[in-house]
Amino acid sequence: MIDILQRWILRLAPPLVLPLGLASLAAIFFWVPTEKTLGLSQRIFYWHVPAATVCYLAFGIAGLSSIAYLRTRRADWDHAAHAAVSVGMMFATITIGTGSIWAHTAWGAWWTGDSRLTTFLILWLIFASYLLLRIFARDNEMAPRYAAVLAIVGTVNIPLVIMATRLFRTIHPQVINNPQGGIDDPRMVYALLVSFAVYLALVLWLWALKLAQLRIAGRLELLEGDRNAA
Repeated sequence: MIDILQRWILRLAPPLVLPLGLASLAAIFFWVPTEKTLGLSQRIFYWHVPAATVCYLAFGIAGLSSIAYLRTRRADWDHAAHAAVSVGMMFATITIGTGSIWAHTAWGAWWTGDSRLTTFLILWLIFASYLLLRIFARDNEMAPRYAAVLAIVGTVNIPLVIMATRLFRTIHPQVINNPQGGIDDPRMVYALLVSFAVYLALVLWLWALKLAQLRIAGRLELLEGDRNAA
């Protein structure tokens, strides 16, 4: 299953990333109108929102793969989870970076104690802990199990991050379905959808590449272990 998915992603995703990325940039800077409430700074949301969405997707894949690993103990599921966390952390960091840039422009501060920002930071820290565990406990045979538990805990936290703006008081802007503005022009919707497509193709491509790297590294470790045993 994982092999087939990986092959199809490596076949379909690479040709899509560059043309969709160029189309996204052209739409953001030359086509979409300026949002009436947030002004020019709103344009960063065409990449901020998709980055956050695909990081949730990657972390969700990590959580599901970790459950499968704990049930089967198959290394492929562990590699799939590890690859998903590695890629997801990149997009989560992009989310924090683009959000901070916008916040500095709109609020005059790089960071606040807002509920959405705080819950997202907790999510980032959980998966950062996952990667640190994989690095520093690399030779511990229990590390994949502990990492799987961390990935599942992080995945469970995703709905809390998404619902934070509804469950708690927040100053985080609501760009979509905002009666006072936001994404209310068809051109904005199309630009956002193109950006979603770019990020989806990119996250899947990077996941497949990272998975291939981890598989090769795992096989090399087995060969090295067999050579040392001999």
